[in-house]
Amino acid sequence: MSGLMKLRREVGHGGIVPHGWQMAWYEPRRRVGVYYPAPLHWMLRAAREVVYRVRLALHAPGIECAQVFEMQRMHRERQRMADEYARGYLIGWRECFRDCLAAVEEELTRPDEVWEISALLVDPPKLPPAN
Repeated sequence: MSGLMKLRREVGHGGIVPHGWQMAWYEPRRRVGVYYPAPLHWMLRAAREVVYRVRLALHAPGIECAQVFEMQRMHRERQRMADEYARGYLIGWRECFRDCLAAVEEELTRPDEVWEISALLVDPPKLPPAN
């Protein structure tokens, strides 16, 4: 393994790549390119990919677990949509209530049209006959 490590070169941005070496892979977190001699870089990149995919497959959740995760994700999405709808509904209801309250207050504060309570009590409105 230490012999393989002697063949490995890590070069950062702006670094000088030795002649005859090719980039096998790039590590974005470290911002480093990993270089090996020309034909070896293909094999090591392929081996790294195979190891990564096998490890991913071995650590993947089972079918039932994946289905439970999917159901939980869908439930969270539905809950989020319901919360957004309820929030919008309440905002709309408050705006409507505020407008109605403003209209009632405006109607009550008009000095030119005074309500005649006695006229309402003496002459009740005529209702249509019930059939």
